[in-house]
Amino acid sequence: MTRSDAAQLGEVLADLKTRSGRSYEWIGKRANLSKSAAHRVCTGQSVPPEFGTVERIARLCDATDEDIARLFRLWQSATAARTTDSIPVVPGPVSVLLPPEQPVAFQRLRSVTKTAVSAGLVVILLIVLGASTSPRASLPSPAAAAPQQISGPTWTLPPAPVPHELFGVTLNSSTGQMPSFDVGALRLWDSGTRWASIETARGQFSWTVLDRLVSGATAAELPVLFVLGGTPVWANPGAPAAPYPDGSRAAPPQDLADWDAYVTALVTRYHGRISGYELWALANDPRYFNGSISVLVEMTRRANAVIKRVDPAATVVCPGMGNLWTAAGQQVLRQFAEAGGYNYCDVAGIKLYQRTASDPPETMLELATTIDRLLHESGVQPRLWSTGTTYTITLQHPLSAEQARSYAVRFFLVGIYARYLNLERMYFYSWGSSTIPIVLQVPGGTPTPAALAVEQLQHWLAHAQSVSCGHGLPSRLPANVWQCDFRIDGHAATIRWTDSGTATTTAEPSVTDVRHLDGALTPVRAGDTIAVGPDPILIERR
Repeated sequence: MTRSDAAQLGEVLADLKTRSGRSYEWIGKRANLSKSAAHRVCTGQSVPPEFGTVERIARLCDATDEDIARLFRLWQSATAARTTDSIPVVPGPVSVLLPPEQPVAFQRLRSVTKTAVSAGLVVILLIVLGASTSPRASLPSPAAAAPQQISGPTWTLPPAPVPHELFGVTLNSSTGQMPSFDVGALRLWDSGTRWASIETARGQFSWTVLDRLVSGATAAELPVLFVLGGTPVWANPGAPAAPYPDGSRAAPPQDLADWDAYVTALVTRYHGRISGYELWALANDPRYFNGSISVLVEMTRRANAVIKRVDPAATVVCPGMGNLWTAAGQQVLRQFAEAGGYNYCDVAGIKLYQRTASDPPETMLELATTIDRLLHESGVQPRLWSTGTTYTITLQHPLSAEQARSYAVRFFLVGIYARYLNLERMYFYSWGSSTIPIVLQVPGGTPTPAALAVEQLQHWLAHAQSVSCGHGLPSRLPANVWQCDFRIDGHAATIRWTDSGTATTTAEPSVTDVRHLDGALTPVRAGDTIAVGPDPILIERR
């Protein structure tokens, strides 16, 4: 490798990093690298085999298009020199004859002898080559092969409608008020509707809050997903408390007959008005459920039997699984799957979220891929609904108004992007709370810009069918650009955005307009430059 080329490449990246104020840890997380790998690239100690890695780092550090062009030239020079730097070259012609039966490795060695300086070197090379044919000799291990490069979208599937129900929210309020902006589905949790709040003593039910919420949802024509969880203290007095002020326990009831009776009473009362039941919240977190996997599977089996008998049309969502960035959380999901738990529900409940709220929403796709692999290894491929977030969400810092707007919209675009992984719904956490990084609306308040941007996305896709999604160089886009393609009212359209920084793309011949989240419309002609940023844009074609 030409040392000066690698060093110059590192110097440019290091300068961009310094100007941006980003840390190696921050860059590494967002560029899918370790902290040390990001440091090696930015100091010229290593040159990635793919330019996409260099571009991602540069874009994260707010590089301009001129910076990217310069980096590409340096990267080309550094990688082009890779094969010649490892072998010294000296003047003087020479030819070395090798038997035709020699392996390909020897044919490669022959090419480096063309510039040997003397017959002495020829003799040395022949001795080396001859020794290499000995059964005792071994060739150096070949370098690890680069992964296969595939050009095209991440996925392309037959057109399918974008369901309105994909745009769900978890209702974190017991007032009965509903969102005043467009949403597609409601999930009830942290809304005064835990088991401990409803069945205050064995056989004694208080339905007031749940009646109010279900009536509000019915009036708004919103399907309701009810979450069962929060065992009453009377059902297991010695169990540890869950992290709630209502006295609910983080354990199954001592007698599962109490569970059967509660599910029966609930589904009988709300038959036809509650459309789905999630059978526990964060069932793989001991703060919420510290029972055994076998008991959790049995509770799932029993609840499914009751629900299907009383309200066959209702959707049964298996106990929600969170903490899936951790090995411990993944292990419980795997154990539940291998114990047959997913045989007793229609949908798997999972929690998709970023490691921290400030991470790009697109990082959730890494988690979605991990979950898909875990389920596949366990021999099941259920439909997926993302039904929540991390326990620590209220402890994380609020986002700026601009970032909140962008991230809220991209949260749901990630749901569309993950269609190929069987993901069908996204329930944003939450509606009604003001103590989370992205606030959509509080009861009695007006929708935030983030909420209105989510509404705009739904208006764009009201009559849409998704066709494909992809990002970066394989899709002939800058490394930081993502997009999904649709058919809308018979015409092709694309939603495009960046995971960081900005980029420019060129309008194809069929492009006519670009729509923005604030409602603005920009006419476009073929060949025009289209600026892309963190706020998604809709590119219309005719």
